[in-house]
Amino acid sequence: MSDEKLRVGHRERLRKRFRLADGAGLLDYEILELLLTFSIPRRDVKPIAKKLIGRFGGLRGILEASPRDWEQVAGLGPLSSTLLRLFQEINRRYFRAVMSRDGWRQNGQSVIHFSAAKLAGLPHEAFMVIYLDAQNEVIQDGIISEGTVDCVAIYPRRVIETALACHASGVILVHNHPSGHVKPSKEDKALTTATRKAGRLLDIRVLDHIIVGKEGYFSFRERGLL
Repeated sequence: MSDEKLRVGHRERLRKRFRLADGAGLLDYEILELLLTFSIPRRDVKPIAKKLIGRFGGLRGILEASPRDWEQVAGLGPLSSTLLRLFQEINRRYFRAVMSRDGWRQNGQSVIHFSAAKLAGLPHEAFMVIYLDAQNEVIQDGIISEGTVDCVAIYPRRVIETALACHASGVILVHNHPSGHVKPSKEDKALTTATRKAGRLLDIRVLDHIIVGKEGYFSFRERGLL
């Protein structure tokens, strides 16, 4: 049997296993392998899938990486990178929709999931604000500052000004640590305190400050710092 027939037969078996078990019967690298068959039609993509898993530590690490990181893996070209980026964006929009549906809940995880999908894999620090109304329903969100690999400049005044502009009653502060470590720095704590004080003057609540990274997340509210 030719290599072409073997490859086609293997791909069809993967698709059949996926359809029959709704994906439950496939390992992570096989899920990724199946995805890559749509962008790499004439090659054995199993080695590429395994390289991606090995390099990024699993599907989560892959989804938190950037196209530049993906394309450093041998055999993965711009078309496959675009496919992964599309899947990544779908993932982000899904969590954004869930967050909008749920609003802010005292123990809800939808904000955490969206924050991680949006910022955790960035190679530089970025600061995002999620704006909520008086009923804790999400109005909008946006990155208001981007910085370097270990620093981002942000001022409480700007946070409050943007909150006033969209008629928000509450804000959730979010930023990432590209190093992966999510423990807050002295500057993170000082910014949280200063923003909270500024918000009180205009009846704008700081509901949480979330730090996301490849090692997880840190919530000021959950740790009793708010």
